[in-house]
Amino acid sequence: PKTKLVICCLLAFSEDNGVTQSPRVLWVEKGNSAEINCSQTKGAAYSQMYWFQQQQGKPMELIVFTTTSRKDFGSSDQNKFSATKEKAESGSFTVKNVESDDSALYFCAVSQHSDIVLLHC
Repeated sequence: PKTKLVICCLLAFSEDNGVTQSPRVLWVEKGNSAEINCSQTKGAAYSQMYWFQQQQGKPMELIVFTTTSRKDFGSSDQNKFSATKEKAESGSFTVKNVESDDSALYFCAVSQHSDIVLLHC
């Protein structure tokens, strides 16, 4: 029998803040890919998108930071995760070849462009 895993997708904030993520809950068969979409209505200045993962009992972890012109995976495995962002208002995040360890909360957040440098500890 095929095993299905739950990928929980959670909004970083309520939808009232202009950020929407879908689907909210995603069931994926082991070995398949899971794609999560994020969109925002805050405006083109909010072009930076962050994708986070939080596994049960573990701290939240930044997986990837994206803009329309770049992606920063830090120490995250690009063979495991991918992200696309073709316009300021939306982007997507994919977990490839889903395994049991991938069952977690995933969510996106957006921010305005700034000169902040991301440090990966």
